Amino acid sequence: MLQFLKQKRLPTLDLPAAVRRKMWFKPFLQSYLVVFICYMTMYLIRKNFNIAQNDMVSTYGLSLTQLGLIGLGFSITYGIGKTLLSYYADGKNTKQFLPLMLILSAICMLGFSASMGSGSVALWLMIACYSLSGFFQSTGGSCSYSTITKWTPRGKRGTYLGFWNISHNLGGAGAAGVALLGANYFFNGHVIGMFIFPSIIALLVGVIALRFGNDSPEAYGLGKPEELFDESQSEEDEEADDESLTKWQIFVTYVLKNKVIWLLCFANIFLYVVRIGIDQWSTVYAYNELKLSKEVAIQGFTLFEAGALVGTLLWGFLSDLARGRRALVACIALIFIIITLGVYQRATEEWVYLTSLFFLGFMVFGPQLLIGVAAVGFVPKKAISAADGIKGTFAYLVGDSFAKLGLGMIADGHSIFGMTGWAGTFAALDAAAIGCIAIMAVVAILEEKKIRGIAKRALQK
Repeated sequence: MLQFLKQKRLPTLDLPAAVRRKMWFKPFLQSYLVVFICYMTMYLIRKNFNIAQNDMVSTYGLSLTQLGLIGLGFSITYGIGKTLLSYYADGKNTKQFLPLMLILSAICMLGFSASMGSGSVALWLMIACYSLSGFFQSTGGSCSYSTITKWTPRGKRGTYLGFWNISHNLGGAGAAGVALLGANYFFNGHVIGMFIFPSIIALLVGVIALRFGNDSPEAYGLGKPEELFDESQSEEDEEADDESLTKWQIFVTYVLKNKVIWLLCFANIFLYVVRIGIDQWSTVYAYNELKLSKEVAIQGFTLFEAGALVGTLLWGFLSDLARGRRALVACIALIFIIITLGVYQRATEEWVYLTSLFFLGFMVFGPQLLIGVAAVGFVPKKAISAADGIKGTFAYLVGDSFAKLGLGMIADGHSIFGMTGWAGTFAALDAAAIGCIAIMAVVAILEEKKIRGIAKRALQK
């Protein structure tokens, strides 16, 4: 059972590296497209909940706190799965693991749809199904990072991962259109169509994706990317390739005892408060507080994802131009986030609201990408999924959960840390951005030492 999840490693073909390099692109592109499209599709069955919130309030009378509880369930299981499933995925065919998780998540979202009746909902069944869907989606990013890193040269990794990162921006931006299409054309405008239609699409994508690509050029006898692109192996990869090290020992040594990974975990917590705080509540804030129409609120949500799409491409490329200084580039983006949050909070006209959300998306997804790429540089390939997973666990259990439930409660009028109302919500977002800058500044110093160490070793060879 699950034999298709086993890694395939063939002896390296007896061909010059230049010839094997020419053979690399086609299987790489297939594998890359699989993780790109699957992760994009995961967002169609995740962000449809954000799009449907106002309709769920009007149709079923749900409160913001109840909506926050549904989101909280997703965050908790997503956070737990980030470490558990990602640890399991290391050493497996991560390219195959991703579409399998997409299929299981889609089945859960069909169960979520079944929890909604004509005028009432089974709230706890809704929470259970959305939570289980979150568990299966949790390792999507980690499997993608692992697969792409095993295929690509270190010098262009920021660009490749940056381009992949737009997958969830495209998924998030497309979620509104797909959800509304499902509701309006197949379910007479009822909110249930926002969940059933995207889930069916996800099922089909997952099944098809299992048939294409693989998790490494070694599966095709092309050798490791370092051989193909004339790069030296990292110290971490050389040490982890020691056959005497077990999977658990690699996890403990390069993840649990890695101070940089822990710093990035805490930075990710703060960043997720900012990212999810904007993403989760932008439509509600626009409609209830700024008194904009539902249509404009959804346009803002879409523009946030569109800005993220553009920003993700640029920030990854810039970090490669900065010779791998991911944390330093992230700090620059975070400074602009704080400035733009002030504009967003005080928007009085539609164009100001829409423009500020576009630029927030552009800025927020810089650090979102670069925290993950920075982590890849401090661990061996055999621990990438687990390292990315544990970072995500903290982000979702603390940062994402607070953004969904905590910020929702603050906006509802409950006082948390002395903050209340929408003014308190924005104060929390600003504080989180400042905390993230402080931690990433420390990581930037450690990253600089590592970059200079690699350059020094290269000169000695």
